[in-house]
Amino acid sequence: MSDVHDFMPLLQRARASGDLEELVRVVPYSSFLGLEMHVEGDRLVGTLPFLESNIGNYSIPALHGGATGAFLESVAVFELLYRSDTATLPKVINISIEYLRTARAKDMFSRAELIQRSRRVATVRAVAFQDDEAHPVAAATVHLLLVSPEELHRD
Repeated sequence: MSDVHDFMPLLQRARASGDLEELVRVVPYSSFLGLEMHVEGDRLVGTLPFLESNIGNYSIPALHGGATGAFLESVAVFELLYRSDTATLPKVINISIEYLRTARAKDMFSRAELIQRSRRVATVRAVAFQDDEAHPVAAATVHLLLVSPEELHRD
């Protein structure tokens, strides 16, 4: 969904209500992963519900690193959308993922923090955990390219 006229009403409703479900569902990969986003106090929390299709190593069993990375990237993007005046889905410039321990075959949770935002680039740090937020399974630093509504309408 790249048309700002279609996206903005969804984003505005999500910011006003704190319900990001509709916004998450318009991003196909987030829907595929089963990603859920909700507000706890003043923080966004992402949930990656356990799905058999997200297992990468059946002998342990452990979640696939790609699913974990995609989860962290998605939570970072939704954090940026929720916290800033960005009017379109930002584009990933780069992402650095730290795999810290095995992500077991169970639900995973993530919180993200907007570290820095300039006119064109934002940096978001996301951390994923399972049982204990103090013992993360992975973390990511994501640099995102921002596009303003004015730039969308330039010829």
